[in-house]
Amino acid sequence: MDAAPPPRVAAQVFVSDPTAPDVAAEDRHHLIRVLRLAPGELVIAADGSGSLTLCRFTGSGPLLEPTGPVTRHTRPPPAITIGFAPVKGDRPEWVVQKLTELGVDRIVPLVTERSLVVWSGSRADRALERLRKVARQAAAQSRRSWLPEVAEPLALSEFARQVCAAGGEVALADRDGQPPSLERPVLAIGPEGGWSEAERELGLARVALGDAVLRAETAAVAAGTLLAGLRLSLVGGLANHDP
Repeated sequence: MDAAPPPRVAAQVFVSDPTAPDVAAEDRHHLIRVLRLAPGELVIAADGSGSLTLCRFTGSGPLLEPTGPVTRHTRPPPAITIGFAPVKGDRPEWVVQKLTELGVDRIVPLVTERSLVVWSGSRADRALERLRKVARQAAAQSRRSWLPEVAEPLALSEFARQVCAAGGEVALADRDGQPPSLERPVLAIGPEGGWSEAERELGLARVALGDAVLRAETAAVAAGTLLAGLRLSLVGGLANHDP
C-alpha cells in the first residue's frame, strides 16, 4: 500500500515560540490579504533556530493553532559563510535572497579597497535592516528552518581576522585558485574591480569558481551554490524539509 502523501503546506512564518506562535503584523497581512488563506490550511511556524511546528490557519484571533509537537532540525556541517562586496542598485538584496534560499549560514557584506558601494552610519543601518528582512522572507519562502546570520559590514582584513580567531580560514574567490572544497567553507567574493594587490598579499588561500570572469553578484551566488551542493552530497540528503 502506498504511503500517504505529505500534507500540503501553504506558507511559513517565523515566530519567537513555535509552541505558541504569535504572528507579526506583517506576516498576518501576508497570510490573510496576500495569500488569502482559508481556515484549516497548514502553515509552518519556525523560530529561525531549527525548531518548527505545523499549524492550522484559523483566520482570526490567534492566527495559528499548532497541530502537533515541535520538530527540531540540526544544521548540516560545515557552516557555509559567503562574504561579498555589495554592488550598486538592488543586486545586494538579490544576492542575500539567493544565498538564503541555498542554505548559506552566514552572509557578510565586505568593504574592500575597490568597493563601489560603501555603507556607513544610518545608511549602513538601513541597508542591513533591509538585507535581514530579505533573508527572513527568502528563508520563509524556501522553507528554511534556520535563518542565516546577516552580519554587519566588515573590511576584508577584519573578516579574515575574525574567522581565524574562531578557528577557520577565509579563502578569496580567484580564477587562479583551487577547486571549491568543504575544507574551505568560508569564501570572500571581491568587487567588480577585483581584489587589490594589498588584499591579495594578505596570504589568504584562493578558490576558483570557474574559468570565466563572473559578475560580482553572480560569483557570490555561484560560490554559495557550489559549497551547498558539496555539503548536500556529504550529508546525503536535504537538511531542511517540510514537516
